[in-house]
Amino acid sequence: MKELSLNILDIAKNSVKAGATEISILLREDDETLSIEIRDNGCGMKPDFLASVTDPFTTTRTTRKVGMGIPLFKMESEMTGGVFHIESTHEEDDPVHHGTVIGASFMKKHLDFIPLGDVISSVTVLIQGDDQIRWIFRHTFPDKEVALDTEELKAVLGDVPLSTPEVISWIGDYLREQYAGE
Repeated sequence: MKELSLNILDIAKNSVKAGATEISILLREDDETLSIEIRDNGCGMKPDFLASVTDPFTTTRTTRKVGMGIPLFKMESEMTGGVFHIESTHEEDDPVHHGTVIGASFMKKHLDFIPLGDVISSVTVLIQGDDQIRWIFRHTFPDKEVALDTEELKAVLGDVPLSTPEVISWIGDYLREQYAGE
């Protein structure tokens, strides 16, 4: 993919398909590295599927026989000298504490580093696509943090859906202001 924010979008959409009610997108960044982790409380993966999920020919899709999202994310990380990890517990194995964690680190100064891109658009598209999910977004830098938790927004907005155009626009502006340090 051309931007890591598109990987985030793709992986988070997998979490939505897995029935997650809470999805966290956590980024940690300094001068040398960018770490991305997506956590969900979806149905999780069975061990045999988890063992092969980084193979592009492993997919749950019925419309095509390849799934490139996770394998590309892993490859993009490792190409920079970074590390990829995935863990998952299927709901049959633990009905209370199930879900998936996918993470990767990227060495930002490496020639093969792909830029983060428009993460604000990815987050707003995800919220607009399913505003019933609790979305937690946090991007931590050495000197600041950009954060959004849709539960906090819902508490303020009451019955106003997060997916309304005015709210989505405000969320984008709110995140842009935090990145700008305003």
